[in-house]
Amino acid sequence: MLLRNRDDIKNAVYKAVEEVKITDVHTHLYPPSFGDMLLWGIDELLNYHYLVAETMRWTNMDYEEFWNMSKKQQANLIWDRLFIQHSPYSEACRGVLTVLNKLGLNVSSRNLDDYRKFFSSISVEQYTDKVFETANIKAVVMTNDPFNEIERNKWIEELNNDNRFKGALRLDILLNSWPQACEQMRKWGYSVEENLDGPTFEEIKRFLKEWLDRMHAVYMAASLPYDFIMPENSYRAKIIENCVLPVAVDKNKPFAMMIGVNRQVNPALKDAGDAVCKADINSVIYLCAKYPHNKFMVTMLSRENQHELTVAARKFRNLMPFGCWWFLNNPSLVDEITRMRCELLGVSFIPQHSDARVLDQLIYKWAHSRRVIADVLVDKYDDLSKSGWEIDDIEINRDVNSLLNENFWGFIDMKL
Repeated sequence: MLLRNRDDIKNAVYKAVEEVKITDVHTHLYPPSFGDMLLWGIDELLNYHYLVAETMRWTNMDYEEFWNMSKKQQANLIWDRLFIQHSPYSEACRGVLTVLNKLGLNVSSRNLDDYRKFFSSISVEQYTDKVFETANIKAVVMTNDPFNEIERNKWIEELNNDNRFKGALRLDILLNSWPQACEQMRKWGYSVEENLDGPTFEEIKRFLKEWLDRMHAVYMAASLPYDFIMPENSYRAKIIENCVLPVAVDKNKPFAMMIGVNRQVNPALKDAGDAVCKADINSVIYLCAKYPHNKFMVTMLSRENQHELTVAARKFRNLMPFGCWWFLNNPSLVDEITRMRCELLGVSFIPQHSDARVLDQLIYKWAHSRRVIADVLVDKYDDLSKSGWEIDDIEINRDVNSLLNENFWGFIDMKL
């Protein structure tokens, strides 16, 4: 159906964005079969590290005193400081309210105990189904670390029995802490040496292939610091060029790089203590240019890197920008970055991922992002209409599905 005016375009875009079942290309979630590794419920939602950091701005409490509290006590404090004593309009606070509202709970009651009763009345399996239905999610990609002994055992026991949860082989320890990884791999029976000789490279490649197969991983990934540089004479650079990239080509898997973390600027905050710093886009350009047969998914943490990354993607078809990561996952920045990517890349990028660490966050992160993405697309299709181009709702549905599903599956050369 041809759309004649902005109101028609808006209605069609909103409908398409709301109805599409999304593939969330990066999360920290697990299937219910992984037990306590899957975080869910109101106390976990309130204890998200964003909210911890905000709460500490409203108390003189010693950090250790907070960490010595029970999870319920921590949640009570966070609720009191951020939701009762002050208006909860930060993005992380508003997200909690969106979750409760979408679940049909009475947000205006402000009764934390009532919310707890709801979550205690439902099983994790039932709740997982409810979250996927409420958020309208088709599949999520996990973050799977073979160096985490608890998680490692889950994979060895073949506990991932939920096809909605896709594996992703996480390489942070391997790349950023090679001496530690080397020691652990020896215990598992790999003949590796810290000095990274030829046989060690072969053993690392064997390790990667085995775990890609075990996890049925759709890509390999690493979170990298702001001072990540390629090329360089470091453990990390050598393992990337001699092991990760050859295996990626051999197994036809992208290497996803999340670049820009400034780790533990305030260690007392633990997971909430990381910050952001501008990274060097030339490392990404080097990899894309030197390894044209490799596929790179890249998201960068600093706002200042976004234009450089988007321009780089215009030059290299083996580079896929994805999402507005971590501190960029705020509506104003999602809007700005998505507009820029549309203007430079058309439909050929992945606008968002949730980075959800708590199952419930799928609900609010996608509810908020859908609205922002839809508003950007309304303006873009309206611009086309004003240029004389006829807008069809079938084409809008096609483009929305590309942005929120098919661009990812096409890039990794798979079909869901």
